[in-house]
Amino acid sequence: MAPSTPRDSDTSPDLLVEIVETLEAHGLASESYQLHDAVDVEALEQLLASSTDDVEVRFTVEGIQLAVTHDGVDVLFDERAGVPDQ
Repeated sequence: MAPSTPRDSDTSPDLLVEIVETLEAHGLASESYQLHDAVDVEALEQLLASSTDDVEVRFTVEGIQLAVTHDGVDVLFDERAGVPDQ
């Protein structure tokens, strides 16, 4: 998977797709979880778009802890792998 790209209002990738692709890159099939149970992606997009400060939102999906910022989606910890992501 390509590294996350910086976000701005004109060129930002679809956050939902970026989250799903990140989870799939860590071996989590999209049919094995309900993303809306972990996070409201629309509200997350609105929060990031309206923030003028650095904002980081963390949530966990099936043992994979994600951090979402203006810069993209990062995996902080994959419980299934047992080690923090670098």
